[in-house]
Amino acid sequence: MSESNSFQQLVEGDKPVLVDFFAEWCGPCKTMKPVLEQLKGRMGAGVTILKVDIDRSQAAARQFSIQSVPTLILFQKGRILWRHSGTASAAQLEQIIHQHATA
Repeated sequence: MSESNSFQQLVEGDKPVLVDFFAEWCGPCKTMKPVLEQLKGRMGAGVTILKVDIDRSQAAARQFSIQSVPTLILFQKGRILWRHSGTASAAQLEQIIHQHATA
């Protein structure tokens, strides 16, 4: 299965998927790693978290018009529920997921 097919299958699923579009050279992107780990610890299996390197996955970056990093996009059932450029705290992200995603 190709990387793009598995990505598409995940974002079209019933479980919310938070995608962190980042770049290795981006300072603020590095600060998101522990935040996303904390979020995963708080939400467990309730959310899938993906990291997409825009330099390695340029097609995905173009598909979602990523113009700055980090950019966070919340997907569920193939739809974009929320999008944010910049950093956010684990508590903010948890609240956003609960607010936008359907159970």
